[in-house]
Amino acid sequence: MFKIRGMGRLGTLLAGALPLLAPGSASAGWDALNMPAGVTPLSGEVYNLHMLILWICVAIGIVVFGTMIYSIIRFRKRNGAEAAQFHESTTVEIIWTIIPFLILVGMAIPATGTLIDMEDASGSDITVKVTGYQWNWHYEYMGEGVDFYSNLATPVAEIQNQAAKSEDYLLEVDNRLVVPTDTKIHFLITAEDVLHSWWVPDLGMKKDAIPGFVNEMWARIDEPGVYRGQCTELCGRGHAFMPVVVEAKPPEEYRQWLEEQKQESAQAEAGSPEQVAQTEN
Repeated sequence: MFKIRGMGRLGTLLAGALPLLAPGSASAGWDALNMPAGVTPLSGEVYNLHMLILWICVAIGIVVFGTMIYSIIRFRKRNGAEAAQFHESTTVEIIWTIIPFLILVGMAIPATGTLIDMEDASGSDITVKVTGYQWNWHYEYMGEGVDFYSNLATPVAEIQNQAAKSEDYLLEVDNRLVVPTDTKIHFLITAEDVLHSWWVPDLGMKKDAIPGFVNEMWARIDEPGVYRGQCTELCGRGHAFMPVVVEAKPPEEYRQWLEEQKQESAQAEAGSPEQVAQTEN
């Protein structure tokens, strides 16, 4: 009996891959590896472009590597065989120039349309200014008189491994960014101190937050829900502790929430009744 070197490692890899091939698990495994389709029209376009280009690359890989493997096997060295002698072929060179050109054009046309849509924030219904700080986010609803800071809400005990980590470990905040569904939202993104980057995967976009400069992006969220992201620009020791949490509500619920925030802001500016009474005395 003999043992082929490396078979033990190969068996381990195959054993690890088998759960992904099981019915029901394959979809979950693919979703974990693939980019999310998201919940906005733009994120859907980006996902479709990603899948289109992925399958084009897969097809090219099959043709190229299939040809290589076939050639290696079919035309392997034999006793007495003589290699064919040939040089350039103008026809072949034209073919392998035109085909990649057409493939690139076919990918560029839909990609260009999506890139143009990404930059078109005109006709927005609401505008939210996002400012990055070390290490939290500040949200201001322009023209509404509502603004607040959003800080990490993960308990210190979890961070220090003194308690079991929750499902949303390092991805929960004290104040979520609440926005309405079916509404075009214009985001103005900047920073106060160092470079940050505001990213929510389900929105399909991310933008750098740069001190002294304002970046723009927009989103129209189709489905109510809570969507989580993170700062993706290394910004110091607290970089891992500034998550982004966006909560999308139906327009009626959003307007109710916004009115509550306005009332709370007005009360905070005017002072509580107890403080007013103490001042008068």
